[in-house]
Amino acid sequence: MSVLVIVLILLGVLVLYAIGLYNGLVRLRQQVRNAWSQIDVQLKRRYDLIPNLVETVKGYASHEKETLERVVQARNAAVGASGVAQQAEAENGLTGALRQLFALSESYPDLKANQNFLALQEELSSTENKISFARQHYNDVAQSYNTRRLSFPANLFAPALGFGPEEYFEIEVAAQREAPQVKF
Repeated sequence: MSVLVIVLILLGVLVLYAIGLYNGLVRLRQQVRNAWSQIDVQLKRRYDLIPNLVETVKGYASHEKETLERVVQARNAAVGASGVAQQAEAENGLTGALRQLFALSESYPDLKANQNFLALQEELSSTENKISFARQHYNDVAQSYNTRRLSFPANLFAPALGFGPEEYFEIEVAAQREAPQVKF
C-alpha cells in the first residue's frame, strides 16, 4: 500500500510540474505576442506620419519624384508585411527610403526651415526611438520564451504542446544598423 501512495504522490508531482510548465510557456508566449503588438502600434504610428512627410517634401522638391515614390512604395510594403522576418525586411527597406528622403532636405533650405517638416521630422524621430525600444523589449521577451522552451525538461514537452520558436526582430543590412543622421 505504501508503494501505491508513493507512486500516486510522484504522479501528482509530475502532473503539477507539467501544469506549471505549460502555464509558464503560455505566459511567456503571451508576453511575446504583447511585445509584438507594441511594435505594431509604433509601426502604425510611423506609417501614419509618412504620407504627411511625403506631402510636405513634395511641395518643396516636386522634381524628386523617384525618391518620394520609393518612400511610398517602401511604406506600402511595410504595411502589408506579415510575420517577424517579413516585417523586419520591410522595415529595413523603409528605413533606407526615409534616409534618402531626409537627405533631400539638405538640398532644399526652405524645406529644412519649414515648421511642418521639422515637426513631422521630430515626431518621426521620436517614433523611431519608440520602435527601437519596442523591438528591444520584443527580442528580450522572445529570448526568455525561447530559452524556457529549449531548457530541459521543457524541451521534451514544448513541441508536443504546440510551443514553437519565436523569431527575433533583427536588422539584416549592416548599414541600416546605424541611426539616421539628420543635420540642419
